[in-house]
Amino acid sequence: MPLVDPGTSAVAEFVTFFSGGQSFSLDITEVREIRRWSPVTPLPHAPAEVLGVMNLRGSVIPIYDLASRFGFPPTAENPRNVVVVAMHERQTLGLLVESVSEILSVSRDQIQDTPDLRSDCARPSVTGMISVGDGMTRVIDLGAVIHPGAQVGP
Repeated sequence: MPLVDPGTSAVAEFVTFFSGGQSFSLDITEVREIRRWSPVTPLPHAPAEVLGVMNLRGSVIPIYDLASRFGFPPTAENPRNVVVVAMHERQTLGLLVESVSEILSVSRDQIQDTPDLRSDCARPSVTGMISVGDGMTRVIDLGAVIHPGAQVGP
């Protein structure tokens, strides 16, 4: 998915958060709400990164541990943990993350391509990099996170 579309606004907004001790960001148009962590209902035989399901105002949505999905150790229980409720192609889902940090507004030309790595796993899940202060945040592709055939890893 190209991040720079000449037909769209020159500014993009992202919700940034920490997962696995790393900074990630998600296009704000995909984020529906941010909720406090609450226990979920586990599902038998679910993949390790799927913690279970949550009832969100009458809808049952899957909750993914983003750290586990990216190959980091599972997110430790912490009162600061939150669930980023997002929507991708008409599917609502939740991402358990350590904390949400800010909403980042950047010019689209500030989004750098993901470097070519020898890993075929990293590139589909991280669609761009944004410099933030002394560090960087990774723009994730929500479809690669939830698609069963997607290959993601650290």
